[in-house]
Amino acid sequence: MKLGVFTVPLHNKTLEETLQYLSGLGVQTVEIGAGGYPGSKHLDITEIINGNGAEEVLHLLSKYNMSISAISVHGNPVHPNKEIAKKFHDEFLDAVLVCEKLGVDTVITFSGCPGDCENSKYPNWVTCAWPPDFGEIQKWQWEEVLIPYWKKAADYCKTHGVTKIALEMHPGFAVYNTSSLLRLREEVGDIIGANFDPSHLIWQGMDPVESIKALKGAIHHFHAKDTRVDNYNNAINGVLDTGKYTDPLTRSWIFRTVGYGSTPNVWKDIMSTLAAIGYDGAVSIEHEDALMSVTEGLEKAIDFLKKVMIFEKAGDAWWD
Repeated sequence: MKLGVFTVPLHNKTLEETLQYLSGLGVQTVEIGAGGYPGSKHLDITEIINGNGAEEVLHLLSKYNMSISAISVHGNPVHPNKEIAKKFHDEFLDAVLVCEKLGVDTVITFSGCPGDCENSKYPNWVTCAWPPDFGEIQKWQWEEVLIPYWKKAADYCKTHGVTKIALEMHPGFAVYNTSSLLRLREEVGDIIGANFDPSHLIWQGMDPVESIKALKGAIHHFHAKDTRVDNYNNAINGVLDTGKYTDPLTRSWIFRTVGYGSTPNVWKDIMSTLAAIGYDGAVSIEHEDALMSVTEGLEKAIDFLKKVMIFEKAGDAWWD
């Protein structure tokens, strides 16, 4: 595995300043935003697509002995508002072209969430099976929107050398847990996989270790982010919390730097299970901890992961 960082929180630094800072901390690879919610502060998308900017990016990566693990363009390309959907869709297409120019095989995004019909204004995330209206909505979303969209997107990616569409399982979008990820993968093909982020699973009450096992062969990328569940608030209100992330004392859960939500043993189990299923890609730190500055959060995460990650292949079992 390689220690990585999602560079978006370092938007106040240039790409070179970011690479210099992270390489000095022992980071081996970076995930860079190219549109969508993450934005594209570290890449000039137009220049790269037109063939004038890729060489400089590749030079900087070589200079600081770094690589790019993935290009991220999280968005909702199936949003019922056509203008919003087009913006996310176009940015996704451009991100794939950026991947092609930079020799990156993985693009990260969300599955998106449609509305409940052609005339919807807002996404409609189905979370329960009854009343039966929800089943009809979900059937329409998957059969008429999601599956056709991602089949076309997969064909486009393959044409441009992108072999992995890593969907982040996130509540609010159609793919949010293990079974929904596997369903879309079965419908579209192996190009669909997970950008596995334990933090989104923990607050849903899932066990990341068991989910990793169930997704063997289907994890394309990994986000290192933690969640701290407040047992008192959770006991009163449950995990479906719409409060502000910046109000940690009243929320049922908050995102934390790795090791500040779950114990070190949990993260050791996560890393060991990734190794057991054969995952050998990036462990990319995503900083969204409201209680720590960007630099403190990243540096503590880097120090923590160096202790729990498995960097080398096990080799032969000489004792067996």
